[in-house]
Amino acid sequence: MSLTWPWALSILLAFPLLLAYRWWSRRRRRKVAVRLSSVALVRAALPGRSSWRRRIPLALLAVGILFAGTAAARPQASIVVPDDAATILLAIDVSGSMCSTDVDPNRLSAAQKAAKEFIGDHEGGAKIGLVAFSGTAGLLVPPTTEKDKLLKAVDGLRTSRGTAIGLAILASIDAIAEINPDVPPTGVEVPDNGGAAGRAGGDYEPDTIVVLTDGRNTDGVDPITAAEQAAARRLRVFTIGFGTDQPSPMVCSSNQIAGDQGYFRGGPGGGGFGFGGRGRFQDMDEPTLTKVADMTGAKYFKADNAKALSDVLRDLPSQVTLQRRKTEISVWFALAGALLVLGAVALAQWWSRPRPVSR
Repeated sequence: MSLTWPWALSILLAFPLLLAYRWWSRRRRRKVAVRLSSVALVRAALPGRSSWRRRIPLALLAVGILFAGTAAARPQASIVVPDDAATILLAIDVSGSMCSTDVDPNRLSAAQKAAKEFIGDHEGGAKIGLVAFSGTAGLLVPPTTEKDKLLKAVDGLRTSRGTAIGLAILASIDAIAEINPDVPPTGVEVPDNGGAAGRAGGDYEPDTIVVLTDGRNTDGVDPITAAEQAAARRLRVFTIGFGTDQPSPMVCSSNQIAGDQGYFRGGPGGGGFGFGGRGRFQDMDEPTLTKVADMTGAKYFKADNAKALSDVLRDLPSQVTLQRRKTEISVWFALAGALLVLGAVALAQWWSRPRPVSR
């Protein structure tokens, strides 16, 4: 909890001043009191009050003033709330290795299925954008809430040569900059904010980048350099490593391959295109993906099968679209203070009320 006006806590001095006034007034009353002939008779006529009855109203008054003073300082609490202004840029790897069949039927098909489930199940006002990358990276769908557009684009993904993870991150940054004026585009110099460690309390933009890849960077900008750009703009980059480390044939259907690839027929059952049906080892760069996520205050996830990928994407919104926001809670302190003070006054009046003398 933080205080907007900490100097307002000086109101708490009111309580010791009230105690001092009470002590002074009691001394003054004793000095001007009329001397009676029988003190015992006066004591017998007064209603009895136990010591705890005298202390309870005083204690309630003290706590009430404490709450009121805190309310005057305008306390703020950091709470987790859904952010409808959030944007999720989903960057999907469409390099040739996505034709690997270590995930049935191949990595690209499994990634398409998981992405469509993620889009279809997404609720709330957050927008989703789609970036595809192989040797280059491009924005397929700007951030939108129109699911049909996104689903159609996912169905149209085609594999190509190369893997440009860094360019995918930069393309996602530029897409976010188009709709969030607080995020400068990649051509603008931004002071280094010290990375994730330099932001106390996780002060990030509501927009997030999710990179799904099965390999290592082979083209364009280094992913670490791109992650530095994202961190400087307070953007988190979640990374997902997809696939296994087992050699497997690479087979894609004809509508999953772009025209620049020299694949030829020869996959299982003759119904696809591949590298002659031979197994090939795909090398995933997990250390780099982990570092990219850590640098930007995000997380790295490993998904070695279709179900694991679906689970990761399904759970992402709870981390992406929930943001910590400072919310002023002074009204609750003021209400509690008022109730305590009223309770103190009511108890003092009730216990001090004149009682009928029994005959």
